[in-house]
Amino acid sequence: MGTLTAGILMMRWELLSAFLMFCTSQLNIVCRQSSRNTMAFVCSGIGLTVTCFFVMSLMGMSYNAVAIAQFWANTKDVFFDVMSKTPTDMSYYY
Repeated sequence: MGTLTAGILMMRWELLSAFLMFCTSQLNIVCRQSSRNTMAFVCSGIGLTVTCFFVMSLMGMSYNAVAIAQFWANTKDVFFDVMSKTPTDMSYYY
Protein backbone atom coordinates (compact mmCIF):
# COMPACT_ATOMS: atom_id res chain seq x y z
CA MET A 1 0.00 0.00 0.00
CA GLY A 2 2.87 2.34 0.76
CA THR A 3 4.41 1.71 -2.65
CA LEU A 4 1.12 2.52 -4.37
CA THR A 5 0.73 5.72 -2.34
CA ALA A 6 4.30 6.78 -3.08
CA GLY A 7 3.79 6.08 -6.80
CA ILE A 8 0.61 8.14 -6.92
CA LEU A 9 2.26 11.00 -5.03
CA MET A 10 5.24 11.00 -7.40
CA MET A 11 2.99 10.91 -10.47
CA ARG A 12 0.45 13.44 -9.20
CA TRP A 13 1.26 16.15 -11.77
CA GLU A 14 1.35 13.67 -14.64
CA LEU A 15 -1.97 12.16 -13.57
CA LEU A 16 -3.50 15.61 -13.17
CA SER A 17 -2.19 16.61 -16.60
CA ALA A 18 -3.64 13.49 -18.21
CA PHE A 19 -6.99 14.12 -16.54
CA LEU A 20 -7.01 17.76 -17.68
CA MET A 21 -6.15 16.71 -21.24
CA PHE A 22 -9.11 14.32 -21.22
CA CYS A 23 -11.46 16.98 -19.82
CA THR A 24 -10.42 19.64 -22.32
CA SER A 25 -10.80 17.15 -25.16
CA GLN A 26 -14.33 16.31 -24.07
CA LEU A 27 -15.22 19.98 -23.61
CA ASN A 28 -13.81 20.75 -27.05
CA ILE A 29 -16.05 18.09 -28.63
CA VAL A 30 -19.14 19.32 -26.76
CA CYS A 31 -18.44 22.97 -27.66
CA ARG A 32 -17.93 22.15 -31.33
CA GLN A 33 -21.19 20.20 -31.46
CA SER A 34 -23.13 23.09 -29.91
CA SER A 35 -21.46 25.70 -32.19
CA ARG A 36 -19.56 27.45 -29.42
CA ASN A 37 -16.42 27.96 -31.46
CA THR A 38 -14.78 30.46 -29.10
CA MET A 39 -15.07 28.12 -26.14
CA ALA A 40 -13.81 25.25 -28.31
CA PHE A 41 -10.78 27.35 -29.24
CA VAL A 42 -10.12 28.15 -25.57
CA CYS A 43 -10.41 24.46 -24.65
CA SER A 44 -8.02 23.54 -27.44
CA GLY A 45 -5.49 26.09 -26.16
CA ILE A 46 -5.75 24.80 -22.62
CA GLY A 47 -5.41 21.23 -23.86
CA LEU A 48 -2.32 22.10 -25.89
CA THR A 49 -0.72 23.86 -22.92
CA VAL A 50 -1.42 20.94 -20.59
CA THR A 51 -0.11 18.51 -23.20
CA CYS A 52 3.18 20.41 -23.46
CA PHE A 53 3.48 20.46 -19.66
CA PHE A 54 2.71 16.72 -19.55
CA VAL A 55 5.33 15.80 -22.13
CA MET A 56 7.97 18.06 -20.62
CA SER A 57 7.41 16.63 -17.14
CA LEU A 58 7.53 13.03 -18.40
CA MET A 59 10.79 13.72 -20.23
CA GLY A 60 12.28 15.34 -17.16
CA MET A 61 12.78 18.69 -18.86
CA SER A 62 12.95 21.69 -16.62
CA TYR A 63 11.67 25.01 -17.75
CA ASN A 64 12.32 28.39 -16.27
CA ALA A 65 12.63 31.95 -17.47
CA VAL A 66 16.26 31.52 -18.55
CA ALA A 67 15.51 28.40 -20.60
CA ILE A 68 12.52 30.05 -22.29
CA ALA A 69 14.54 33.18 -23.11
CA GLN A 70 17.33 31.03 -24.54
CA PHE A 71 14.84 29.07 -26.65
CA TRP A 72 13.31 32.25 -28.15
CA ALA A 73 16.74 33.75 -28.80
CA ASN A 74 17.82 30.59 -30.61
CA THR A 75 14.53 30.52 -32.56
CA LYS A 76 15.03 34.15 -33.62
CA ASP A 77 18.59 33.49 -34.76
CA VAL A 78 17.55 30.45 -36.81
CA PHE A 79 14.61 32.35 -38.35
CA PHE A 80 16.78 35.24 -39.48
CA ASP A 81 19.45 32.85 -40.77
CA VAL A 82 16.90 30.94 -42.87
CA MET A 83 15.26 34.14 -44.13
CA SER A 84 18.61 35.59 -45.16
CA LYS A 85 19.27 32.55 -47.35
CA THR A 86 15.97 32.66 -49.24
CA PRO A 87 16.05 34.27 -52.69
CA THR A 88 14.46 37.71 -52.93
CA ASP A 89 12.64 36.91 -56.18
CA MET A 90 11.10 33.73 -54.85
CA SER A 91 7.61 33.21 -56.25
CA TYR A 92 4.79 32.42 -53.88
CA TYR A 93 1.83 30.30 -54.87
CA TYR A 94 -1.49 31.09 -53.25
